[in-house]
Amino acid sequence: MFKESPIIRRVSRQIMVGNVPVGGDAPITVQSMTNTLTTDVAATVAQIKALEAVGADIVRVSVPTMDAAEAFREIKKQVDVPLVTDIHFDYRIALKVAEYGADCLRINPGNIGNENRIRSVVECARDNNIPIRIGVNGGSLEKDIQEKYTEPTPEALLESAMRHVDILDRLNFNEFKVSVKASDVFLAVESYKLLAKQIDNPLHLGITEAGGLRSGSVKSSVGLGLLLAQGIGDTLRISLAADPVEEIKVGFDILKSLKLRSRGINLIACPSCSRQEFDVVSTVNALEQRIEDIMTPMDVSIIGCIVNGPGEAMVSDLGLTGSSKKSGYYLDGIRQKERFDNNDLVDQLEQRIRAKARSMSERLDEKNRIDIQTKD
Repeated sequence: MFKESPIIRRVSRQIMVGNVPVGGDAPITVQSMTNTLTTDVAATVAQIKALEAVGADIVRVSVPTMDAAEAFREIKKQVDVPLVTDIHFDYRIALKVAEYGADCLRINPGNIGNENRIRSVVECARDNNIPIRIGVNGGSLEKDIQEKYTEPTPEALLESAMRHVDILDRLNFNEFKVSVKASDVFLAVESYKLLAKQIDNPLHLGITEAGGLRSGSVKSSVGLGLLLAQGIGDTLRISLAADPVEEIKVGFDILKSLKLRSRGINLIACPSCSRQEFDVVSTVNALEQRIEDIMTPMDVSIIGCIVNGPGEAMVSDLGLTGSSKKSGYYLDGIRQKERFDNNDLVDQLEQRIRAKARSMSERLDEKNRIDIQTKD
């Protein structure tokens, strides 16, 4: 089995979103976006803190009005995670949220008016050490590009992205990341592959408007998996019509499956069959809910019989192999004399997993953590 990811990541320059590095040799960051009314400060702060609790590295907040900008000022005071402000068209909002401490501006420079307005936003970002995210979407391409290509194509998304990149290049501003999102997996993947060959700035991955929790997770896993496996991507957001907390969970699960990030328990469980010596499905579901707060990277295998159980347990940090009445227990790949009563598996497993997590956290490999840097 692979202990390290065989993926060789694309070389990109690094930017700072608040105190979190994006790109370069930094771990791939996972982010989400609030879906509350930004003017409802209490609700937005609560959602941001819920996202922080499950591991969000960065959170994006929509700021469509000046009232929302004023609310953002209060929100920023109450949270610790870096905040990206999502702004469209009105350059004055960008200037205001920069004043209020935005950690990144999601704004397309070509969409905010004349040269003076563009320059004022870029200079403000430069003066405040705030990066910009260029965000191209297959559903909102510029009119002339739509007319040229007649429909969204990888080349159309690339041309749109490079139009905004060229503006920032002309103004000698290189602290930016770029996304070229589409709801179609193949369109998004090909667009990112083209863009990755054109620039060395960090790439923000996403399949936009992916769908509900199940279908959106599948679509995002396929699309982002194809890109990540080729080393493309420095930060990602899973766009789901669901609780934003689920976006963070799915994002980390994708990265864990590719061994690009390690956070929380990696449960290895069989789908169960008539050979099972205990109810695998109910055991895994109950256990997963109990241990979702554990952030220590750990492989835990739960297999219902002795056919595949020992093999999986021997390469796991903690393993359970089903047997009659009492099941076999493995620690660090070694079978223990202790056996677990099949009638009380969830409690016993939770206790051992938490104990193992405490011991492992003391020697957690630093490369699996985001290196939080302090601003001067």
